[in-house]
Amino acid sequence: MTDYDPTIEPQDDLTDEEIAESVSYYAESAAEIHPDRANRFYDRIRNSIHDYLEKKDNVAGAAGRFLLIVPDVFMLLWRLLRDPRVTGRDKVLLGSAVVYYLSPFDLIPEAFMGPMGFVDDLVFGVFVLNKLLADTDPQVLREHWSGSEDVLHMLRRVTGNADSLVGTKLKERIGKMVR
Repeated sequence: MTDYDPTIEPQDDLTDEEIAESVSYYAESAAEIHPDRANRFYDRIRNSIHDYLEKKDNVAGAAGRFLLIVPDVFMLLWRLLRDPRVTGRDKVLLGSAVVYYLSPFDLIPEAFMGPMGFVDDLVFGVFVLNKLLADTDPQVLREHWSGSEDVLHMLRRVTGNADSLVGTKLKERIGKMVR
């Protein structure tokens, strides 16, 4: 049994190419996001998730526990985007993940799903971070991570639960977008 909610419908009217085009269009400006804007976004999603989980009183299940790390993953992506030790090619990938968080055009839109719409953002961000590890020392990720558990453990945990968070079909679609 999975925690995936079949009532959460992905944006099937958007093709992978349209989503990739939208993300690419905005990715160029992601590196120029002002720290205040990133912090405001972090605070807004953290408060939104906190309020949602309090109202749902654990009805969100396992997905609720994962929602709590969504803001920390966003900040990690944004901090790595600004780190000079990260390669330019990886910064493009990080920029696309930051924009995916900020963009209203994604597979499970927050506008319709509320905070549960961030689960695809989380999976996308984690897939990007896993890919980044091929070229970046894990210590760099640890330096920028503000979550409570080790960042590498978090990446394994989210990756291992991606099917139950977004479903197999969406997980595969996100994987293609990251490749």
